[in-house]
This record gives sequence, structure tokens and C-alpha cells, in this order.
Amino acid sequence: MDQMDFGPTRKGARSKLGTIVTFVRCIFAGLIVVLSMPAPGHAQDTAATAAALGSRFILVDQNGTAVTDKDFSNTFTLVAFGYTFCPDVCPTALAGMAAALDALGDEAKKVQPIFITIDPERDTPERLRDYVSNFYPRLIGLSGSPAMIARVAAGYHVKYKKVPAPDGDPEDYTLDHTASIFLMGPHGDFKAKFPHAMDPEAMARRIHEFLQ
Repeated sequence: MDQMDFGPTRKGARSKLGTIVTFVRCIFAGLIVVLSMPAPGHAQDTAATAAALGSRFILVDQNGTAVTDKDFSNTFTLVAFGYTFCPDVCPTALAGMAAALDALGDEAKKVQPIFITIDPERDTPERLRDYVSNFYPRLIGLSGSPAMIARVAAGYHVKYKKVPAPDGDPEDYTLDHTASIFLMGPHGDFKAKFPHAMDPEAMARRIHEFLQ
């Protein structure tokens, strides 16, 4: 909108303009207040989402042993999703997780780190065993049927999508996926979500807060 010049001698016009400006400012102030307010039920929805995050499961660990969510009912868990053929995101995430646990010192014993594959077709228990041993001694790798993996991932709001190889090789695909790490409480309750490549020291400090 073009500026309007009322001239230096038109006091009435300037006064009227000031009234209009004040009125418009009041309208915008009201809009800001309204737009900043959560929609009805928004706070409850956010709390409900956090409370619902997580999943029951029956999976197989890197030793071929059946594992369920109940096996971790008395400890905190630090859960990451990914796959062993991942070129960079997963190694970075797991290395960061391991560094955070190292930073916790003796408190790390209260936390069980878990890596759940989203590529069960290729990530056999044997492959997971070799993979997780590169990052942290107590890291558990879990695999299972594609249907169960999809169910667990959905429970954590983790999304993943197969990306075919440029040459069409059906075995040489990659997976785009959510790279967050989740801290869950002893009763399977959601505590915190850490973004990819978060500073390990900051992650450790945040985990420490929940272990007190």
C-alpha cells in the first residue's frame, strides 16, 4: 500500500491518521493474542501423544533370543531406529548415543540402549550382532517380522521409506527414516526425544535429569 502524505499543516488529518493507526495496532494485538492461544484441546492432544508414544513388541535380539517390551519394564531405555546398511545417519546416531552414555558414567547402568532395525529383510540377528558391537558393549540390536517392525515404528511415530538403488539392484536400496533417539521410562512411558546429531554432553545432561 502506498504511503499517503497529509502535509505538515493538516492537523486534523494527522489526528485522524493517528486514531486509525492506534485502532489497527489494537486489532493486530488482539489477533496476536488469539493466534498464540492453543486450539481447544491442543495441550491435551500433545500430552496424549507423548503418553501414547511407544509400543509393545515381540522381537529377536542379536543373539537370536526372543525379546519383548516387558523385558525392559524395570529400566530406562534409549531407543534408536535405523539399519546396518545405513551409510552415515545411523552410525552418527549410535556413536552419539554411546558418547552420551559414556558421559553419564556409572549412571549409564540405569539405561539400556536399544537399536531397532527398520530393515528386517537384510538385518539378521547375526548381522546386527556384528554391527552393534562396534558402538557400545551393552547395545541391544532388535529385528523381527516386517509387520512387527512397522508396528513398533508406528508406535514411536517413526517413519521410513525404501529408496531403490539407481541401478535397480533390489538388494542395494537405502532407507529414508526418522533419526531421533527416544528416552523411555521404566514403565514404558515416554520421557524425551533427542534430535539427530545432538551434542552427546547435552543429551547426557538431559538423561541425567530423569534419572534422579
